Amino acid sequence: MLLNLKKVFSENSESCSFDYGLDLSSVDLNGYHPFVSPVSVQGTVKGRDGFAQLDAKVSFDFSIPCDRCTKQVNKRFQYTFSHILVLSLENEDDINYIQVSDYTLDLDELMRADILLELPTKFLCREDCKGLCPICGQDLNEGTCNCNLHQIDPRLEALKKLID
Repeated sequence: MLLNLKKVFSENSESCSFDYGLDLSSVDLNGYHPFVSPVSVQGTVKGRDGFAQLDAKVSFDFSIPCDRCTKQVNKRFQYTFSHILVLSLENEDDINYIQVSDYTLDLDELMRADILLELPTKFLCREDCKGLCPICGQDLNEGTCNCNLHQIDPRLEALKKLID
């Protein structure tokens, strides 16, 4: 969605509201497409003296396998984002502001970037997930296995002979 912010910047008390669905179903995270519902994006852009304040709230359903045990993790995420929009930047490297020099803001791209940066780096079915046994593949959340987890790596067997 492209927002035309000419009125917002020209009239300080002017505001612009938005409420729409953003499709992120094609986004690939580690080989999965976890966005199972359109992202609901709601918010406003309010004009101030020489800048504009963007406030947005997003919510979406998310489904991805657990990084430890591979059970499906289904969650509903809700985030709020806030940005200061300016027509020009004094320093091009300033990350505190978003430049909208032509009065147009690509809201889809901004919300996509905000959401992807806000997502956790690890997806777990629960905080204390024990994962899978590296030898037999048993789900350790459901019980223990009979594998000897203290096996010595065959490449290090020669070092064990030095200790004995």
